[in-house]
Amino acid sequence: MAATATGSREAARFEMPERLRADVRQLGDALGQVLREYGGNGLLADVERLRELTIASHHEDQTVADDAATQAEQLVASWTLERADEVARAFTVYFHLVNAAEEYHRVRSLRAGDRADHPLAGTVAKAVEDVARLAGQDKAKHLLDGLEFRPVLTAHPTEARRRAIVTAIRRIAGLLERRDDPRLGASEDAETHRMLLEQIDVLWRTEPLRVDRPGPLDEVRTAMSAFDDVLFHVVPQVYRRAEMALSGGDAAAGTGPVAAPQVPAFVRLGSWIGGDRDGNPNVTSAITRQAMAIQSDHVLSALEAACTRVGRGLTLDAANTPASPEVRRMLADAESAQPDAYTELASRSPNEPHRIAVLYAAARVGATRRRDADLSYGTAAELLADLRAVQGSLAEAGAARQAYGELQGLIWQVESFGFHLAELEVRQHSAVHKAALDEIAAGGELSERTEEVLATIRVMAQIQARFGPDACRRYVVSFTQSADDVAAVHALARHALDGRPLALDVVPLFETGADLAACVDILDEVVELPQTKARLDTTGRRLEVMLGYSDSAKDVGPVSATLALYDAQARLTAWARSHEVTLTMFHGRGGALGRGGGPANRAVLAQAPGSVDGRFKLTEQGEVIFARYGDPAIARRHIEQVASAVLLASTPAVEERARAAAVDFASVAAMLDEAAREAYHALVRTDGFPDWFARVTPLEEVGSLPIGSRPARRGLTVSSLDDLRAIPWVFSWSQTRVTLPGWYGLGSGLAAVGDLELLRRAYAEWPLFTVMMENAEMSLAKSDRRIAARYLALGDRPELTERILDEHALTTRWVLDVTGHSRLLEDRHVLGRAVALRNPYVDALSYLQVRALRALRRDEVESGSAAEAANRRLLQISVNGVAAGLQNTG
Repeated sequence: MAATATGSREAARFEMPERLRADVRQLGDALGQVLREYGGNGLLADVERLRELTIASHHEDQTVADDAATQAEQLVASWTLERADEVARAFTVYFHLVNAAEEYHRVRSLRAGDRADHPLAGTVAKAVEDVARLAGQDKAKHLLDGLEFRPVLTAHPTEARRRAIVTAIRRIAGLLERRDDPRLGASEDAETHRMLLEQIDVLWRTEPLRVDRPGPLDEVRTAMSAFDDVLFHVVPQVYRRAEMALSGGDAAAGTGPVAAPQVPAFVRLGSWIGGDRDGNPNVTSAITRQAMAIQSDHVLSALEAACTRVGRGLTLDAANTPASPEVRRMLADAESAQPDAYTELASRSPNEPHRIAVLYAAARVGATRRRDADLSYGTAAELLADLRAVQGSLAEAGAARQAYGELQGLIWQVESFGFHLAELEVRQHSAVHKAALDEIAAGGELSERTEEVLATIRVMAQIQARFGPDACRRYVVSFTQSADDVAAVHALARHALDGRPLALDVVPLFETGADLAACVDILDEVVELPQTKARLDTTGRRLEVMLGYSDSAKDVGPVSATLALYDAQARLTAWARSHEVTLTMFHGRGGALGRGGGPANRAVLAQAPGSVDGRFKLTEQGEVIFARYGDPAIARRHIEQVASAVLLASTPAVEERARAAAVDFASVAAMLDEAAREAYHALVRTDGFPDWFARVTPLEEVGSLPIGSRPARRGLTVSSLDDLRAIPWVFSWSQTRVTLPGWYGLGSGLAAVGDLELLRRAYAEWPLFTVMMENAEMSLAKSDRRIAARYLALGDRPELTERILDEHALTTRWVLDVTGHSRLLEDRHVLGRAVALRNPYVDALSYLQVRALRALRRDEVESGSAAEAANRRLLQISVNGVAAGLQNTG
C-alpha cells in the first residue's frame, strides 16, 4: 500500500478539470468559514494541521512521509475526545461536499456530451450503430425488441448517511448548478453564495448519526425518492433516445415523417425492500403488504399527474382532429358510467375529445389510488388500452406528433411500472422452509415463524389479486442446495392457499462455491418437478436462477469466486440451450468490489458468452441506489450504459470473441483459481481468524450502527465466517484500508501462472480477466499499507499481519507488471485523480478511527463510562466519513 502507488497528489490536483477544481475550492473555503464561525480559529487550525500532515504522509520521499504519518497520529492522540469528534465531523462533511461537487461535475460533463454531433460510447445510439455494423440493422432491431434490463433495489445496510444529510447534500448540489447559470447577475451570484454557506452550516450542525435504526418501511419510503424524482421521468427518456437511434433521428429533427415507435419498454424495476426476509425478522407478511401499498400509492400518484399533464396538452379541436369511433365509444361509456365527472370535463374542454379522454383516464387513475370501486381501473392493462385508443385516434386523424410525443412517453411509463411500480420479490433461507415443512408434517401447533412463512405466501396471492401476477410472483430461495429446496416452497404454497392458484416462480439462489459447482445438476432435478414443468408451459419456457456474488467471494476469495461464477454462467447457458429454456441469470451484485461491484456495463461485457442473450437482471444495493439513480442525468447514463452493453454482449461477433478468449486462457484460469483459492483459504481458515478479524476491524461498531433494518450477523456470535454476512465483512475491511475482499489471493494466482507475456495477452484479449484486474487495481488504490498495519496490529497476531501485507505487496507488483502501469490507475485518469486527492483526507479519518478502536479493543476505557461512549461515537462518525471518502464500500 505504498503512498506513491496512485501517483503524485499535486499532479492529480493539476489534472482536475478547472470547473470542478473551482467548485471544490469554493466548498472547502466555505466549510472553513463555517468551522471558524462555529469553533473559532482553534478548530480550523487543528483541521488544517491534520490535513497538511496527511498530505505530507503521501510524499514521494519515504522518510518525509513516515515522519508526517507519525506526527499525524501523535496530533490525533493529543486531542480531547470532544475535539477529535469535531475534526472527524469536519472531514466527513468535507467528503460530502466533494462528493456533491464531483457528482454535479459528472452531470455537467454528461450534458456537454449530449451536445456532441456523434453518438457517444456507452449510449444506446452508439450500441445500435455498432450492432448494425457488426450484425446488420435487422439484428439491431431484433435485439432491441427483446431487450430486458431489470434492476432490483435492495435495502442492504451500506448507506451510512442519514436522510437529513442526503437532503442537505442535494440542496448544495442544486446551488452548484444554480451558480452555473450564465443569466445570474452579481447580486444573484452573491445570494447563491450566501445560500451555499447557509446549507453547509446546516450540514455541519446536523447530527451525523441516526438515533433509531430505520425499519423496513422507512427503507421503502427512502427508495421511493429515486422513483419519484428520477426513474419515473428518466426511463421514457431512455426509450426515446433508443427510438431516435433506431430511426436515425430524422423525426426528432423534424426533417422526416413521424412514425409509430419501434422501441419496447425494456426496463422493469424490481425490489427486495420489504420482501427480503432472509435473516431479517423485521420483514413480515404485514410489512410486505404495506411495502406494495406504498409502491402502488407512489406510482398511481405519478401516473395521475402524468395523465393530467398530457391530457391538458391535447387541446386539439374535433373539427380538425376528429376522434375515432373507438374514442367516441369510450367517451359515451364514460358519460353513461359517471355522468357528473364526464359533464364537468366536457364543459371545460368543449369539442376536445382527446383531451377529455385522457383527463377522464387521469380521474380513473386517481380513483384507483383511492380505491374508489365505482370509477377505478381494474388493471394497468385497462389504462394502457384507453391510452392506446387515444393514440390510434390521433394518428388516424393525422396528429402523429401528438400521438407519438408526450402521449407515447406516458404509455411507456404505464408499460414499465404498471400500477405496482416494481415487482416485489420475496426471499427466504432454504433452512426456514425445511423447518416449516417438518413442523407441518408433525401435525402439532405451528410456530410463529412457520405461520409467518405461510402468511407471506398468502400476501403474495393478495398482491397478485389486486395488481396482477407480475406484481409479486418471484420467491428467491437463499442457499439452494437441491431441487428439494425449490419443491419446499411449492409445498408450502399448497398448504397456505389450500390449493388456490398462485403464479409462483421459485428462483434458486446459488451463492457458495459448492452450490455454484452443482447448479446445473440441481437444475436438472428442478425442471423435473411438476410445478416447474407447469410454469415452463405457462411462461413460454422461461426460467430464472440467481447467482450470489457476495457470499461466494467470502467463501472462496475474489479470484476463485469470479471464475466460479463465470464457469457457472457458461454451464447454465449450455444447459438452457440443451433444454430449450430461456434462462435469465439474476446477478446478486453489491456496490463494493468484494461483492461483485464495479461498473455494471463492463461487468455485462465480461459475462460468459451467450449468457446475456438480451437480458440483464441485477441487484442495486445500498448506497449504489442513490449513486446511480439519485440524479436524472446520471441515472439516464447508467441505464443507457447497461442497455448498450447488453446489446453488444448479445451480438454473435462479441460472443464468439469472448468464447475464443475463454478457450485460449483456460489454463490461466485453472492456475489462477487453484493458487488464489489456496492462498485465501490459508488465511481465513487459520485458527482464531474470525475472532482476530472482529478485533482488528470495527465489525462490532458497524453492526451497531442504526443504518439498516437487517442484522449484520446470522447468529449472535462470529464463531466462523459463515455466521457473518458478506456486507459487514466487506464494509469492515474497507474501513481498515485493507480492502482485502477485493484483491486477496490475486497476487499468488498471478505468480503461479508466472508467464508475464501470457498474462498481458489475457489482459488485452479476455474481458473477464480485464475486469478482474481493473477491479483489483481500483481496490488496491483505495488501500493504504501504513494505515492498514495500524489496524492489524490491534489483533496481536503479527504472522497474520505479515501474511496480509506480503500478499498485498505481491498483488500490487503483479498487477502493475501485467497492466504495464507505473502506478495504480495510471490509465484511468478521472478515477486515479480522484483517489489520489481523496486518500490523504481519508487518512485523517482513519487515524481518528484507529485511536477510538485501540481504546475500545485494549480496554483503555472503563465499560459503561462516558469515555467509552465518546470513543464509540468517534468511531461511528469516522465510519461514516471513511465510507463517504472511499465510496462503494459496502
